[in-house]
Amino acid sequence: MELRHLRHFVAVAEEGHITRAAERLGMQQPPLSQRIKAIEDELNVQLFRRKPRGVELTEAGRVFLDRARATLAHYDGAFEATRSAARGEQGRLCIGVLPTTLFHPFVPLIIRAFRTTYPQVSVTLDECMRAEAIDGLRNQQLDIAFLRSAIDEEVDLNAYPLLNEPMVAALPSDHALARSGRDAQSLSLKDLADEQFILYARKLGPSFYEATMAACIRAGFTPRLGQEAPRITSALSLVAVGLGVSLVPACMQNMTMNGVVYRRLKGAVQPKAVLMIGLRRGDTSPVVRNYVSLVRKTAKTFRPSEKEAR
Repeated sequence: MELRHLRHFVAVAEEGHITRAAERLGMQQPPLSQRIKAIEDELNVQLFRRKPRGVELTEAGRVFLDRARATLAHYDGAFEATRSAARGEQGRLCIGVLPTTLFHPFVPLIIRAFRTTYPQVSVTLDECMRAEAIDGLRNQQLDIAFLRSAIDEEVDLNAYPLLNEPMVAALPSDHALARSGRDAQSLSLKDLADEQFILYARKLGPSFYEATMAACIRAGFTPRLGQEAPRITSALSLVAVGLGVSLVPACMQNMTMNGVVYRRLKGAVQPKAVLMIGLRRGDTSPVVRNYVSLVRKTAKTFRPSEKEAR
C-alpha cells in the first residue's frame, strides 16, 4: 500500500461517493473503485458499505480513516518541516554578545525582530569576551557574534561593520567637569588632557583602547594611562571611585551607575565605536543567512534615540 492509496481512500471517505472522489482526485471512477477494493483485500476487512447513492464507512473504515489521516499529516508535516528548514524558518541560532553590545539598542531590537519573523527558530544568547566569541565561532559553538572590532586576521571568519556609535566621556560624579554650571551637557576632549584614563584592556578590547589613544593624540595630547579594566563595567566602576575618566560607547549611558556621569564630546575630535557582526566564512546555514540579511538590512535604516545620538 502506498501513500497515494491512502489519499484515495481518504477522498472516498470524505466525499461519501466514489464518482465525486474520482473527480476530486482527477482520475477515472473504475480505477478508484479497483483501488478501494484492493485496499480492502490487503487489509482483509470491509471499509465501506455500498449504498444506492454512495458509500459509508464501516466501523473498521472509521478507524482506518483516523490512522490514514494521521499518517498523511505526519508525512506532509515532515516534508513541510524539511522545506521550512531549508528556507531557514526552523532550526537554532546561538548568538555571541560582548558586554558592551548588550547595551546597544540595536542588538535587542534585531533579536526581537528576528524572533518575530522566524518564530520557529530557537535563539540563544551567550555573553562572552572578544577572544571567546572568536573561538566560539571557529569551533561552531556560536553561529553569529556581535563584535566591536574587525577580525581580518582570522582567515576563516568574516566581520561586517553595521553601525558607528559616538563615544562619550565617563567622569566621576564629583569631578569638576561633571558639575552643573560648567556646560553640563558636553565637553571637549582637550578638557581631559590632565586626567588619568581608565582603559578597557587592550588584549580584550583593542578597538576601545585604540580609539581612545588615537582620539587623544588628535586632540593634541598623549593620555596618562591608569589601570586597565577587564570589562567595560569594571572600567566604569573604577571611574565611579575616582581613579580616572574613560571613553565609552554612547550606549553605555543606558547603564546607570552611582558615582558616574556621562558627558558627550564636542569639537572636531569625535571618537567612534563600531558595532560589527562576525560569522564563519562560507557558512551555508539558511538560518544564519536569514539572520545576517535581516541584521544588515535593519542597520541601514536604524536611527538611535536622542540619548544614544548625543
